[in-house]
Amino acid sequence: MDLALTKWSDRLAFDVALTLEGSGESLQEIMQRHNIGPNDILTYNQDPVFLKKVEHYRGEIRDKGMTFRLKARAQAEELLTTSWLLIHDPIVSPAVKADLIKSTVKWAGLEAKDGAAADASGGVSITINLGNDSKEPRVINVGTDADEQEVQ
Repeated sequence: MDLALTKWSDRLAFDVALTLEGSGESLQEIMQRHNIGPNDILTYNQDPVFLKKVEHYRGEIRDKGMTFRLKARAQAEELLTTSWLLIHDPIVSPAVKADLIKSTVKWAGLEAKDGAAADASGGVSITINLGNDSKEPRVINVGTDADEQEVQ
């Protein structure tokens, strides 16, 4: 993911929101830390997505205060870019890439829930009653895996 495509980061929007709410650095300090100039700020001020993101952060800061969770969320959004770059770097080991991918899926809430992993295979269970005489009926239950077979 190329940051040049977005021109601004969520962290910048968060820092601007803090400043507007009187809790953060000065605008000059933000511009220096993010390596942007006054023309960049004017451009971002015309970007409806940036303005919406700043307003979203301002609302959270007003409603919830400056919580650890809010700070961690802002950092996590920035770290997704680093994770993306590492996953696509040919020098990074496959094990590290796998861990990053698993973590991203988990953080996004896309992990299979308990019990859902077993059901996700779309398996079929069939019960056949073979007893039509006076003897005890014989029932065979067969699942999708060979170890799920049961004979009674």
